[in-house]
Amino acid sequence: MRSNGDLAGIPTHEFHLPAPGGGRLWAERSGTGTGSPVVLLHGAGMDSRLWDAIVPELARHHDVIRYDARGLGRSTPPDRMFCDVEDLGAVLDHFGLHTAALVGLSMGGETALDFVLAHPERVSALGLVGASVSGHAWPQDAQPSAYAAARREQDAAALAELELSIWASMGRTAPGGELIETMVEQNAHLRISGEQHLAYFPDRVAEARLGEITAPTLVVHGDRDHPEIGVIAERLVASIPGARGRLIADADHYLPLRTPGPLTELLLEHLR
Repeated sequence: MRSNGDLAGIPTHEFHLPAPGGGRLWAERSGTGTGSPVVLLHGAGMDSRLWDAIVPELARHHDVIRYDARGLGRSTPPDRMFCDVEDLGAVLDHFGLHTAALVGLSMGGETALDFVLAHPERVSALGLVGASVSGHAWPQDAQPSAYAAARREQDAAALAELELSIWASMGRTAPGGELIETMVEQNAHLRISGEQHLAYFPDRVAEARLGEITAPTLVVHGDRDHPEIGVIAERLVASIPGARGRLIADADHYLPLRTPGPLTELLLEHLR
């Protein structure tokens, strides 16, 4: 553990915790220790800097933990197969949390959904932000083929360009643009290597089991996100009992950096 000083006046500490099967996960804990716990999960090709604009206010009310997924950001690259759901469980265990609220974007939302279905007793609430979901059939168009080609050829520059053009369509001059560009470019090579070791479970089909989820759920996406994220959001709201859906204006897939204020308001209302 290493102290990071204060984050906007909030006590913050940095950790390098053991990952299942070897390696280390970088994590950060922010808050006074009195609020209910919230774990933030970022998307593919990103890292926990995605939440930079959200953490300060969220940590004034909650015990906030964010971590870099295996092989991204400051977490160590994997050298064997790993499971993202097991990694999330290890984070909760390390901090002594039997239950916590999970807020996940994109891949992080998918991990949160898989985790709550595997361990419903450990999740107090869900915040799904521009979330994907296992078992969803994505349209077969040119985009998946381009991603597959970039991975196959280990072309980090092409992968970063795809990520930015498709998912950060509002561009560099929009709020958070410089950080988004930096984060994506720094993680592109790590992503190619790390995804080769991410275990695939064909029986994970959260989309077909959404009706089993009992945790209070908020589903949020931006009006300028990829159209299929809107399709998934509608399905999540329709299928998860009691789920509430919210659309935020002027935000693409990187909603926590594009419109942190409106998103923070929604999360604080949901998690109180």
